[in-house]
This record gives sequence, C-alpha cells and structure tokens, in this order.
Amino acid sequence: MFRKAVALTLFLILTPLAAYAETAPVKIDTGDTAWVLISTAFVLLMTAPGLALFYGGMVRKKNVLSTIMQSFVILCIVSIQWVLWGYSVAFSPDAFGGLFGGLGWAGLNLVGTDPNPDYAATIPHQAFMIFQMMFAVITPALITGAFAERMKFSAFLVFTILWTTIVYDPVAHWVWGTGGWLRELGALDFAGGTVVHISSGASALAAVLVLGRRKGYMTEIMAPHNLPMTVMGAGLLWFGWFGFNAGSSLGANGLAASAFVATNTAAAAAALSWMFVEWAHRGKPTILGLASGAVAGLVAITPAAGFVSVVPSIVLGLAAGIICYLAVSFLKPLFRYDDSLDAFGIHGVGGMWGALATGLFASAAVNSGGADGLLHGNAALLGKQLIAVAASATYSFVLTFIILKALDAVMGVRVNVEEEVEGLDLSQHSESGYTA
Repeated sequence: MFRKAVALTLFLILTPLAAYAETAPVKIDTGDTAWVLISTAFVLLMTAPGLALFYGGMVRKKNVLSTIMQSFVILCIVSIQWVLWGYSVAFSPDAFGGLFGGLGWAGLNLVGTDPNPDYAATIPHQAFMIFQMMFAVITPALITGAFAERMKFSAFLVFTILWTTIVYDPVAHWVWGTGGWLRELGALDFAGGTVVHISSGASALAAVLVLGRRKGYMTEIMAPHNLPMTVMGAGLLWFGWFGFNAGSSLGANGLAASAFVATNTAAAAAALSWMFVEWAHRGKPTILGLASGAVAGLVAITPAAGFVSVVPSIVLGLAAGIICYLAVSFLKPLFRYDDSLDAFGIHGVGGMWGALATGLFASAAVNSGGADGLLHGNAALLGKQLIAVAASATYSFVLTFIILKALDAVMGVRVNVEEEVEGLDLSQHSESGYTA
C-alpha cells in the first residue's frame, strides 16, 4: 500500500513537470546571442567604413566623398526599409509560391525578443532580424562600385529603395525564407553567395549597361587616387567578413569556428593566387591586386563557409583569385563595359564560382544541416546550385535593368557631362574631399 501511495505521489508531481517541459519556450542562449550581436556589428563595419574606404580610394579624388556617401546613406535607408517592410517580405511566412513573404511582420509586428525556431531557436527574433539587416545593407552598396563617378544622387536614392524591395528581399526569401523555393529545392547558401554577391554582381552588370561608360573611359587614365585608403578598406572588409560568415552559424559553436577558419584560409589563398597570376601577366605584383584577390576569396567562400573543410577552402580560394583576375583583366576589356570598380568581375563572377564550388566541395560531415556535394558522391547538389546561380543572376539582372530604365525615363539616372567632369563631390554635394 505504501509503495502504491509513493508511486501515485511521484506521478502527480512529475506529470505536470513533464508537460511543462514539453511546452516551455526554448531558453535564450546568452553566448549565441552575444556572438550574433557582435557579428551584426562586424557586418555593419563592412559597409561603413570598410566598403566605403575600399571603393573611395579607387575612384578619382574628385569623387571620393560621393562614393563614400553612397555606402553611408545606404546604411541609413535600408535600416528603415528593413524595419518597415523589407524583413517581412524576405523572412515572414511564404505568401506566394516560394517567391516572397507577406507583410504580416511589417513594422516588426510579431518580431519580438522571443526566438523564432524557424530561423534560430537560441537567440531573440530581433537579433536575427538585425543581423540579416546588415546583409541587406551591404548588398546594394556593392553595386555602387559599378556605376561609380557618374550616377545622380537623387536617382541613386530612389534606386536603392526600389532595388532592395524588388530584388534583394525576394531573392533572400527564395534562399533563406521559410517556404522559399530555392530553400525547398535544397540549394545551399551559408552566408550570401547567391543572395548578396550574385544578386549585386548581376545587378552591377545591368547598371553599367544602362548608365554607359564614363567620359574618357579607355582613353584617359583613371587610376585610384588613394591606394592606402583602399587597402585599409580591404582590411576592414576582411575583419568584418568573420561576422558575415562565422556569424551565419547563428551561434557560438563549432560551426562558427569552422566557418571562421575556412573564411580566413580562402581569403589568403585568393590574395596570393591573384598576386602571382598578375605578376606573371603584368610583370609586377601590386597591392591593389593583393587586396582585390583577398576580397575575391572572401566573396567565393561566402556560400560555402559553413559547408566545407579547410583544404577545400584553399582550393576554392586559389581558383577564385585566378577566375576573378581573368574576369577583370580580360572579360571587361573584351566587351568594353565600364564596371568602374569591378563589382561584377569580383562579386558576380566570384559569387557564381563560390556557389558552384559549394556544390562540388560541400560535406555533411562539416555541417549536418547541409548536404554532400559532387566530390562526396552527390552530383544532384551541383545541379541545384546551378539552378540557384541561374535564377538569382537572371532575376537580378532583368529587374535591375527594368528599374534603371524606368528611373531614367522618369528622372534621369546619370549626371550631365559638365557635372561628371567637375566631379560628383562638387556637382552633387558641394563638398571636396581635399583642400589641395
């Protein structure tokens, strides 16, 4: 009788506790949250000052402030757009056949401090939201390198809002959003190879075709005016990229460490391969080439960082430096398009290589949430990556071309000849970066 009474008592005590354990919310992990918030700050730093200085040093000195300002103002514009509707379109539950989310989370409605298990179960939903915001910020900023030194500031502001809404947000939903069609297909993109680099690179190519070449292109010397500034920017980009890639693990864990190591290794390998191929081709190595190669490696490893081990990251990086160098040195002169700061040659081409390389080198042993690639016996993944590359590049190119053509018809997108010759710093902003 006594045993039955004890058993009944334990049953009455433990049953409610078990039920509570099944329904209790997942506790926020402070380490994961701290890492994601720090990574968010790292990615912000990539745009301003990282990309701003990287691009600012490569233009002529009469356009340095206007180039820096484009990156800085994008940070402000997209921060508001993302909160009001961008995050909802990109990440809220699917609203139309895997193409985009609805407006249920507009104004951050239902986006609070509790975790959203569809994206990250151990950090506040708002932490995930603000981390993703910084990806939305830097992506249109990358495009500015294509049309540097010739776009009207007023048209640029409108373009940024339209492009982020019509191009970036839907592509982000395709790849990362709940119900996104590329996510459902099984295509892999750890930190933005398709979402960030292919979309911006393909859009950059569309932009240069619409805006045309700068006055004096291929007949005048348009050398970078401040290479130390560019190298400083490249270093900040490299630093911030650890938040970009390792932060995409969304936790302070082994996957973050693996992505961190792969990111650094690929960047170093690409910087060296670009330097040596340039040395062989032009006779001398350059600091601009070394910095450009590092960025090319960072671009290429982005989709693969959380899916590949360290040795494949070396191969991926070495190939990225060579492929992007060839795109910049041969493809651009061959077709005579004026991609001012090689946004397409590095981000478009590098992003495509990185996405396809993910299909080659990905290993489920590195990340059980991913898949094996071709070299691990799964040829289907390479096919899925090819679909993702083609879809994101085509959509981004076509929609960007349409947006810019429409803006050109309504308000004009390019400064006039006199303003271009004077420089955008003075003609658009009545400022000068230097007193002499």
